[in-house]
Amino acid sequence: MIGCVFLPFVAGYYLSYLFRTINTLISGQLSADLGLDAANLGLLTSVYFLVFAGVQIPIGTLLDRFGPRRVQSVLLMIAGGGAALFGASSGFLELLVARAMIGIGVSAAAMAGLKAIVTWFPRERIALVNGYMMMFGALGAVTATTPAQWLLEYTGWRGLFELLALGSFASALLIFWTVPEAARPRVSQPTARELSAIYTDRRFWRIAPLSASCIGSAWSLQALWAAPWMTNVEGFSRESSITRLFIMALGTSGGALLLGTLADWLRRRGIGSEALFGAVTVLFVGAELALILRLPLPSLLPWIVISIVGAATVLSYATVAEYFPRELTGRANAGLNVLHFGWCFIVQYGTGLILDQWSVQEGHYPIIAYQVAFASAVGVQVLALGWFIFPWLGSLGGRLAKFFLRDPEPNRAPVEASATSAEADVLEPEDEDW
Repeated sequence: MIGCVFLPFVAGYYLSYLFRTINTLISGQLSADLGLDAANLGLLTSVYFLVFAGVQIPIGTLLDRFGPRRVQSVLLMIAGGGAALFGASSGFLELLVARAMIGIGVSAAAMAGLKAIVTWFPRERIALVNGYMMMFGALGAVTATTPAQWLLEYTGWRGLFELLALGSFASALLIFWTVPEAARPRVSQPTARELSAIYTDRRFWRIAPLSASCIGSAWSLQALWAAPWMTNVEGFSRESSITRLFIMALGTSGGALLLGTLADWLRRRGIGSEALFGAVTVLFVGAELALILRLPLPSLLPWIVISIVGAATVLSYATVAEYFPRELTGRANAGLNVLHFGWCFIVQYGTGLILDQWSVQEGHYPIIAYQVAFASAVGVQVLALGWFIFPWLGSLGGRLAKFFLRDPEPNRAPVEASATSAEADVLEPEDEDW
C-alpha cells in the first residue's frame, strides 16, 4: 500500500506544492525578462489559485465517480502540458494560460490522495497517513527554494519548467500504471438539499471566513510576496531571502505534523480542534502585525509562524468534519477549499494592485506600499476573527452576568415574623441557583 498507493499520490501532491510556490523564486527573472509589473506578476501567480478554487467541487464529484487513479493521471498530464507551455512562453497571455493549466492539473492532488487513503488504508490508520501525506507533500515548498535555485543557475526558469513538465508526465504515468483500480460505487449527483445543509449552516460560515482569510493569506505570502518583502523592505540579499524561504518551507512541512499531533493530544484532554485553530489564527495576526510595524525582533520568527499557518487546514478540515455527518464532510471541505484558494487569489492579485499605486523608487516599491498592502489583508482577518469568537464572548458574558447577579447571601436570615407564609415564599424562593 505504501509503494503502490501512498507514494504515487504523494508525488502528485508534492508537485502541487512545488508549482504553488515556485513563482516566488522566479518572480524577479520573470519581471526582468518579460517586463511584468507588480499587478501582472500578482495576476500571473494568483490565476493558479483562481482556477484551482473554481474546479474543486466538480473535481470532488469526478473523484467519487471515476476514482482517484484515473482522475489524477489525466489531470497531471494537463499540468505537464501547462508547465511545458510556461517554459516556452514569450508573452504574458501565454504565461497566464499556462499557469491556469497548471492550476487545473494539480487541483485534485490533495483530494485524490485523501480519497485514495480512505479507499485502500485501514480506517484506524487514516488520520496518521493523512498527516504524513501532507508533511511529505509540503516538501515541494522546500524544493521551490534552495534546491530550485541551484537548478536555476544551470537551466534558467524556462529549463526549470521543462523539467517540471517531465516530472508531471512521469508522475501521471506512475499513478496510472502502479495504483490498483478500486471498485467504484454508484454515486449520485449532490442534491440541492445536501448542498443547502452545508452552505446554510451557521457553524460553517462561522469558521469559513477566518479559515479562508488566514490560510489563504499565508499561502499568498509564501507563494509570492514573502521574497519581495524580504529584499525590498528588510534589505536581505537574494541568497539570504532564499535561505529564509527554505526555512519557511520546512516550517510548513513540519507544521502539518505538529498541528495534527497537537490537535490529537488536546482532543484526548477535552479540547477540540476549533479552539486550537482560533489560537493559531491569533498568533498569525500577531506575526503579520510584527512584520508590518517593523517590531524589533528577528523577522524570521513571524515568517515561520506564517508558514506554519499555511498547514492549518489540518485543523479547519477537522473542525468542519465535526459539524457534518461523514457523507457530507467531503463536500464541506471542498466548499472550504474554494474559499481558501479564492481568497489567496484576491490577496495575491490585490497586493500587486495596491503596490502599483506607488511609483517605483530605486528599483522597487517603497516600504509604505508593502505595509498598506499587507495591512489590508490583516484588517479582513481581524474582522473574521471577531466573527469567529463572538459566540464565545456572548457565552462568557452570560456566565459572568449570572455570576455577578446571583444572590451574594443565599443563606439569608429568615424573614420577619410578621410576614405571611406567602410573602416568605416570595422572598425566599426554592430555586438554589437564584
